[in-house]
Amino acid sequence: MYGGVSQVDTWDPKPELVKRNGQPMPNLDNDPLFKVRNPGTLLGSTRKFTPSGRSGIPVSDLYPHLSQCVDDMAIVRSAYADSFAHGSGLLQMNTGFLRQGFPSVGSWLTYGLGSLNQNLPGYVVMLDPRGGPIGGAPNWGSGFMPASFQATQFRTSGAPVIDLQPPAGTSAARQRDQLDLLGELNRRHLTDRPGETELRARLETYELAFRMQREAPEAVDLSQESAATHALYGLDNPATEPFGRRCLMARRLVERGVRFVQVYSGGGHNDQNWDAHGNVNANHELHCLETDQPIAGLIRDLQSRGLFDETLIVWTGEFGRTPTGQNGVGRDHSPRGFSVWLAGGGIRGGVTHGATDDLGFAAVEKKVHVHDLHATILHLLGIDHTLLTYFHGGRDMRLTDVEGRVVEEILA
Repeated sequence: MYGGVSQVDTWDPKPELVKRNGQPMPNLDNDPLFKVRNPGTLLGSTRKFTPSGRSGIPVSDLYPHLSQCVDDMAIVRSAYADSFAHGSGLLQMNTGFLRQGFPSVGSWLTYGLGSLNQNLPGYVVMLDPRGGPIGGAPNWGSGFMPASFQATQFRTSGAPVIDLQPPAGTSAARQRDQLDLLGELNRRHLTDRPGETELRARLETYELAFRMQREAPEAVDLSQESAATHALYGLDNPATEPFGRRCLMARRLVERGVRFVQVYSGGGHNDQNWDAHGNVNANHELHCLETDQPIAGLIRDLQSRGLFDETLIVWTGEFGRTPTGQNGVGRDHSPRGFSVWLAGGGIRGGVTHGATDDLGFAAVEKKVHVHDLHATILHLLGIDHTLLTYFHGGRDMRLTDVEGRVVEEILA
């Protein structure tokens, strides 16, 4: 959820914040970085939270569909990160680091686990039609790993991958001959330059693209799905259709052995994403409407197909938002405490973990850093985060650097 979702309006109800609406932020002098942002006074949420499911977890009225899935989720209310800025916040959530040049989570997973389908990429990313997130490709790049581990960007209309199909009139046999010649020339070039990972990745990419020409169009052909499935994901509603289409494509890709699929909600700037500086209610009403039914549909669809227990769903933004009002009814960025939820493969559903303070500003109980989230994701997929390493810059590098602990309390 690119832009930063407000935890106190979605997954983390704060009655005390509502009670103290309009009052100054207490202990503001203790946080100079927050103070310099001119945070304004406390802004209580106007959303209605209703206990939902058998677990009775309160969920905002912004999520009428996901509230019915709460028994399948583990909601982490005590996540925190290290940056107030979108660019570095996105990089940390995606790669574990605040600066560019490091492999993304999907790259680490395809490096560690490989692919289950040699005719499709192991790692796919799908962006919002309104644009990509700040920072662009480094968020799904392979960093210092070979380029073959970076994500392939899929589109939801037309050809799934730009320039995938050969020019008109080019037969498969002729294209095979061209690739064989090109491959032989590149391999000769590579013999004297064994460290050229970009060239090796280019060779692999050519071959993968050749195989994808047959399989990728079928994988994203949503016309093969029933009308009931289309309705489940909200494809019959213009508001939910764009994100619903990406969620349904994600299910089809996972079903066909793609290891890691990342779907972005929000693109561009300001209210084109979740960056609710101007009016948090108007912003979140838009983006929650767009994503609520599709995500709930994905959960139900995976369950009906027997895929839910072996598919891990992670919902997050790059940080949260302040309990104070900006521009009267908006909220500023806040990495001090925010909500993340996980569902599916190996997750204990119907639980909440950790807590922010009474105003929803900072994580104070059972805190979960981004490194902890990444360690947990790897653990759920069968990997010890301390052992998945790649030698670079004179030492063994990890997704979690030298930190991270598995959040055992949310495991099934």
